[in-house]
Amino acid sequence: MLSNTCKYAIRALIYLANYSKDNKKIGIKKISEDLGIPSPFLGKILQSMAREKMLASTKGPNGGFSLGKAPEDITLYDIVVHVDGQKYFNNCIIRLEPCSCFTEEITTCPVHRRFGHIRNQLISFYQETSLADIIDDFEISGEAIHF
Repeated sequence: MLSNTCKYAIRALIYLANYSKDNKKIGIKKISEDLGIPSPFLGKILQSMAREKMLASTKGPNGGFSLGKAPEDITLYDIVVHVDGQKYFNNCIIRLEPCSCFTEEITTCPVHRRFGHIRNQLISFYQETSLADIIDDFEISGEAIHF
């Protein structure tokens, strides 16, 4: 399961991908209110993403956040690895350490055979799904982007 911090990061980046067109900056207060995320917590998340160049940040009265890269260049994988770490993709589902396919000194867990292909599909999904894809999916479905 993704951490709440990671879910907030994904929601915030989808929001910015949709609403901060042409490098338009959106203030933390507006993002926080629209997404229902406490402003100080959201600020830490967004500043962290800005350090990774996924977001652009400007201080001051006309400041705020926008995407630092094109929506098609930011994948869910990029966000998850930044927030929850690579361990999200290689932790064993029943042990506290990585599965043997990632660490040679650990033997395969009993459910590895069943879960290995699902893990690979999950990794592919995150790597192949960009913010642009998500925005397109909302447009195709006709559903408004609201959180």
